[in-house]
Amino acid sequence: MEATEHLKAAARAARTASRVLARSSAATRNGALATMADALRDGMRDILAANHTDVAAYKGTAAFLDRLTLTEARVEAMARGLEDVAELPDPLNHTLSEWTRPNGLRIQRIAQPIGVIGMIYESRPNVGADASALCLKSGNAVILRGGSDSQHSAQAINVALRRGLAASGLPEACIQVAPNADRSYVAAMLAGAGLLDLIIPRGGKSLVERVQREARVPVLAHAEGLNHTYIHAAADPAMARKILANAKMRRTGVCGATETLLIDRTIAPSLLPLLIEDLRAQGCDFRADAAARDIVPSLPAANAADFDTEWLDSILSVAVVDGVDSALAHIAAHGSEHTDAIVTEDAAAAHAFLRGVDSAVALWNASTQFCDGGEFGFGAEIGIATGHIHARGPVGLEQLTTYRYLVLGTGQVRP
Repeated sequence: MEATEHLKAAARAARTASRVLARSSAATRNGALATMADALRDGMRDILAANHTDVAAYKGTAAFLDRLTLTEARVEAMARGLEDVAELPDPLNHTLSEWTRPNGLRIQRIAQPIGVIGMIYESRPNVGADASALCLKSGNAVILRGGSDSQHSAQAINVALRRGLAASGLPEACIQVAPNADRSYVAAMLAGAGLLDLIIPRGGKSLVERVQREARVPVLAHAEGLNHTYIHAAADPAMARKILANAKMRRTGVCGATETLLIDRTIAPSLLPLLIEDLRAQGCDFRADAAARDIVPSLPAANAADFDTEWLDSILSVAVVDGVDSALAHIAAHGSEHTDAIVTEDAAAAHAFLRGVDSAVALWNASTQFCDGGEFGFGAEIGIATGHIHARGPVGLEQLTTYRYLVLGTGQVRP
């Protein structure tokens, strides 16, 4: 009951704040983002101290520890992210479309905020800042519930953001955070029909599945990042080596990291050993099918589950395929419709792949780690949506709005 009552009070305050936000000017919201960015910089010492507490207590993998850890550069990047969002066009109150009916009625579809958004996320503390910036700019109030691993960091970031909000004159209730990491608060959010307008989970498979299974509120969700890089027979070898190394090893714990290498059988004997050598030099391990092990016998054998595993670590699944259709069949069987890439100099093959893969983001001759709101020019992202309704791919300002209709008449009545 304590979590439920807290959420009810927070949601009521957020609803009131969201109405203020919806009526605010773009200049007001942009000014708030600027003061919030300054507040993050001013609160750098407190944020890093709180993060040190979280990091010292963490007992998980190195990849997740990297996601959890904040540095001065990462806090500065959070602040710059808020400023980048402020520079983006206002997503609100513009006319999406307009038409006139034969009876003279003029109908306008107008962009407007969704309302109150609940955000449930896990170990990356910067997610709270990104979500706050995007929600504020798009006129939405947000209630954040970070993971237990990042609880101290999330609280310190929120204190700084709310300090900036207060200085800007907007209600501090525009951005709220759960008081603790108790799981009962998640349950209260999932049952929050009438309190929250949308829930966005950002985390591992078990979190997303729980939210989708239990929520009584609309959900904007993502699946695992079971992403593939397919190296086609017509790939430039040097480009393929460069792209794969980045796609897998730049940051192994992000959802845009490549988890499976697919390589055409015709070039595998010459190129696969070089790819393996490159990645091994960076500390990568492998799980390979029989065809790949025939070429590089030292590769560990993949088991039945490996091609369905989002490693989020320095491990890469490897399979040999026979052309575009074979690659697409493998992705359809094992992928998560998140992000998949082809490396090739054959435009026809590339277009066949891009048309055939049913992923939220598909790339040609680029690293899968470009699946990121900042890289898309969104300033930041609140997550990667892999569903088929409302939004797909990086979720930025536009995806955090809905619309309403204005009907302008001159005295018409309906016969």
